[in-house]
Amino acid sequence: MPQLPAPAYPADVLARLEADAKEVIARYPGSRSALLPLLHLVQSEEGFVSRTGMAFCADQLGLTTAEVTAVATFYTMYRRRPSGDYQVGVCTNTLCAVMGGDAIFDRLKDHLGVGNDETTEDGKVTLEHIECNAACDFAPVVMVNWEFFDNQTPESATRLVDDLIAGRTVEPTRGAPLCTYKETARILAGFPDRRPGAVEASGGAGAASLVGLKLAKGEGGAHARVVGQRGEAPGDAQPQKGAEHLSSHDAPQKTSASDPEHPAGPAAEEGE
Repeated sequence: MPQLPAPAYPADVLARLEADAKEVIARYPGSRSALLPLLHLVQSEEGFVSRTGMAFCADQLGLTTAEVTAVATFYTMYRRRPSGDYQVGVCTNTLCAVMGGDAIFDRLKDHLGVGNDETTEDGKVTLEHIECNAACDFAPVVMVNWEFFDNQTPESATRLVDDLIAGRTVEPTRGAPLCTYKETARILAGFPDRRPGAVEASGGAGAASLVGLKLAKGEGGAHARVVGQRGEAPGDAQPQKGAEHLSSHDAPQKTSASDPEHPAGPAAEEGE
């Protein structure tokens, strides 16, 4: 059935959002490029991207609501319905899953009494399974409002959501201190994080992420194996004494042409 026009924001909210939107749009040579941060801006107001928020973005950028809706429904970081103060995402992609992500997700569903993409009755926690968090070396990983909680177990994840619901202070494994989903959305819209020490706490890669880099630089000890730097000719890299070749990029490998024991035969026709 056709929907009625989206209700307007209250006058004071509209005036505040218009001032913020003007600041966002001014960052870009083409106003249309401001759509993604504007969607985060309206999400910071209501906790999700409502029809009112999409109409606001369309009006500010001279777009149709269909154009805004197409973008808002494409990216999973934009919520389409009200959600909790804390978005708890459990990675269930391959590595996290086999390391315990599936067990964590099942435990949290039972413990919170919600399914995927559902919110607890008190409005505190929205649970969802998410695809790769790009933190496979810390698997299994849980994210709360896009902050990392690494090397989780069903027990630690249960304590985490209990602390969130009880209002106790929760510290991410790495990164900035935790804030609410609305506050996170405003930061993603491009507005500075004013909390003391929050930017400095963001930090960099964790130790597990840097192991490969150290090995490549030959910093892994007497028996570290290293590969040649990009652009070096084969044989230019000098592995440390006792080292073995790490990959096919720096060492010749046997092929069918050079290995008489495994010659390549003629390619067969499909079905033969």
